[in-house]
Amino acid sequence: MINNISFPRLGLSFDINQVAIDIPVLGGIRWYGILIGLGILLAAIYCGRLASKEGESPDLVIDLILWALPVSVIFARTYYVAFSWDSYKDNIVDVFKIWEGGIAIYGAIIGAVLTAFIFFRIKKVNVLKMFDICCLGLLIGQAIGRWGNFVNAEAFGYNCSYLWGMSINGATPVHPTFLYESLWNTIGFFLLSFLNRKRPFYGFTFFMYLSWYGLGRIMIEGMRTDSLYFMGMRISQIVAFLCIIMGISGIIFLFKRKSKK
Repeated sequence: MINNISFPRLGLSFDINQVAIDIPVLGGIRWYGILIGLGILLAAIYCGRLASKEGESPDLVIDLILWALPVSVIFARTYYVAFSWDSYKDNIVDVFKIWEGGIAIYGAIIGAVLTAFIFFRIKKVNVLKMFDICCLGLLIGQAIGRWGNFVNAEAFGYNCSYLWGMSINGATPVHPTFLYESLWNTIGFFLLSFLNRKRPFYGFTFFMYLSWYGLGRIMIEGMRTDSLYFMGMRISQIVAFLCIIMGISGIIFLFKRKSKK
């Protein structure tokens, strides 16, 4: 499918085909998948090098990805289906048609964190230390992966009268919320990378990541038109608020623990 995505006030216009390589039998290779793959690759390279600098084996990162990737996909799909149950309850088979779309980044993050916790405990390495390293990789993947929403002409916001308003197939310009989140994650990556070099204790960077991502998601999600709801509230904003609470609580707890020692 080809969409025209333009920024009228900036004089920019793009005709974008969601399919990068057309393979009739398989339905083609989509740009969304390529961008997700690129994000994972760059995250793996960065985290592997950072792990090596911090005295850990880069193989830990690669092995973790091999386990976390399929688990994250399952969690991302489960999360989406759970909060969109009305769309699937009459045809359970559709739950497994992930190629038709319908995954949620929060589900992927939850799956990745749980897998990482179990994996690092089994490997007998410092869990919080490795979480500090891997959360920076998450920011890389999220910043790049959001451009998959641009290619798919999805994850946009309400009508926008600003200079950067984005029009899809000639419609009224809207907030390019995919871009907001990509920029927020990019800024977060550089900020937390700097703080990680000066972190007062292991776990500081990871809990800062939870707070930073949660704060950005609360603000950006309020602009989106495709949010999942639960009891009249946006699910993503609820989870984002919980992330902020966990992030702040984790830092306070670890700081107090360090002070006692």
